[in-house]
Amino acid sequence: MPLITFANTKGGAGKTTAVLLVASDLVRRGQRVTIVDADPRRWISRWLDISEEIKGLSVLPACEDDIEDVVAKAKKKGGQVLIDLPSSHDALLAKAVGLADHVLIPVQGCAMDAAGAAEVLDLLKELDLRCQVKIPHSVVLTRVNAAVTTRALHAAREFLGELRIPVLATAITERAAYRDIFDKGGLLHGLKESEVSNVKKAIENAERLTDEILALVPQKAVRTPSVKKAAAVKKAA
Repeated sequence: MPLITFANTKGGAGKTTAVLLVASDLVRRGQRVTIVDADPRRWISRWLDISEEIKGLSVLPACEDDIEDVVAKAKKKGGQVLIDLPSSHDALLAKAVGLADHVLIPVQGCAMDAAGAAEVLDLLKELDLRCQVKIPHSVVLTRVNAAVTTRALHAAREFLGELRIPVLATAITERAAYRDIFDKGGLLHGLKESEVSNVKKAIENAERLTDEILALVPQKAVRTPSVKKAAAVKKAA
């Protein structure tokens, strides 16, 4: 199964939310999921702490010094592996990107988020040019108003289009459920309509996002030889 790294050096881009939505829907489908929580604030770990036991889901904390070992442990569990990163441009980012089968870059509909994404894209380009390691990647737009397309969103799309960066057709819309899940714990489809507004629409959005990611990322990817990739990770870091 592939490893997907969620990365953007801009804070508040929606990385952790995207990780949790995808993980939640994968578990709903009966898949095993391991989240590597490499964000020092540990939002995913905090969410798990307030949740009841979730069958098929594991969360492993990681940092710059041990992320390779943690990822190896996650892969041994089988299933999907998702990495949540902090908003920083450092060796941890380089390692997590270098280990990925696909890099998903969450971007809000604003120029600042697009600039943060550009730093991740520069790193991917560097891995390609210096190490001959090509890592597939794409952008997912986040916190999008479901009813209105803003000028800022148009600007972000234009910016990414000029760079010829693939953008997922499914954007993550702004939903109360995506905030409340961090307070209530549990999976998205476990939220109650009586307590959280528009849960059904939130679930449908997460399902479409997961469908697109699964179609985009081969479940049995042709992998870069491990020795070459390990050298690339070290060089990039």
